[in-house]
Amino acid sequence: MTAHKVPRIAAAALAVVLSTPGVAAAADSAGDEDTTYYISLGDSLASGYQPDVDKDTSVAYTDQLYQQLKQREPGLEHIRLGCTGETTESLLKGGKCEYSGAKSQLDAALKAMAEHNGKVAYVTIDIGANDIRACVAATGSVDEDCLKKAGQSIAGNLAQITGALSKAGTQGTQYAGATYYNPVLAAWLLGDAGQKSAKESAPLVKAANTAISQVYATTGFKAADVAGAFSSDDFDQLVTLPVFGEVPANVAKICQLTWTCTKQDPHPNPAGHKVIAGAFAAVLPASSTQPGDSASPEPTASASPTASAGSGEESDEASDEATSGSSQGTGANQPKADGDLAETGSSSSTPVIAGTALAAIALGATALFVVRKRRTTDQV
Repeated sequence: MTAHKVPRIAAAALAVVLSTPGVAAAADSAGDEDTTYYISLGDSLASGYQPDVDKDTSVAYTDQLYQQLKQREPGLEHIRLGCTGETTESLLKGGKCEYSGAKSQLDAALKAMAEHNGKVAYVTIDIGANDIRACVAATGSVDEDCLKKAGQSIAGNLAQITGALSKAGTQGTQYAGATYYNPVLAAWLLGDAGQKSAKESAPLVKAANTAISQVYATTGFKAADVAGAFSSDDFDQLVTLPVFGEVPANVAKICQLTWTCTKQDPHPNPAGHKVIAGAFAAVLPASSTQPGDSASPEPTASASPTASAGSGEESDEASDEATSGSSQGTGANQPKADGDLAETGSSSSTPVIAGTALAAIALGATALFVVRKRRTTDQV
């Protein structure tokens, strides 16, 4: 088992590029026949974690997206399930946040979808980085074997999660999942070695996002191009950044839209959450949900998740329980965070490619930790 040093900024970034839980679900308006629902799942991005206040907030892209979608559908209610520290495994099986009447975040979502069958207009998700975080030690070293296994499990889990959600919806339900921006770009500010690390990280993140998008496509989800909204590949256009001077557009965006360059924390700031919300809104057309609508959407590929992951036996069990009246309703599903980070997603049809790409992102940023440590030593 070998270990490599990984940039603290990069490790944190990967572990976060997605993390904190949602805190409250919308009030139950099941009795109103005009009411439709938006269900948001994910990690700290979905719950709006902000490092300056060290807690979840209402600046989350899910909250901002809800306000935009509600303008289209005034009767829309938000079932907010995101959980800080959530991994693909815990989203499937539980263990990070508590949901009344449900054993996991996915279970809570499936029960809500069964309870409001035909009236769930939108479902969104971001998940995966905390799976990788578990492979990064406090010292900054990374367990390569752990990363390889994590990459493959993320791929399979994401396919199972999205497959179960797609199966539980109806013809009018719109689904979207996030690709990821690249916080490793902040390494550019550390000098030549950091700039090399930033450039090398770009194709790796792009490969991971391609794999994630393939999973979404196989399970009926649209990919919200968060990476594109953050200009992740734009090294050509130069922008003047206060304090740091002239930098590539993608580096400027990371500094402007996340806390990476100020607090060495890659969570998006309020402006970043707004941009993420816009990326989701761009791929979510007005829903066509109607009471009594029951036909499930057709995935774009024939691949389907296995029963053991929540799409088969677990999904059926959750749906059966919800239908029989064991669901606690939307307002009761309020997660309690444990303060950890969250994750990154992967692919169903290409789990090996996805896993390799995700592991490569972590390992490809190795130089950043060394550069940052050196600079700190020089200053002392």
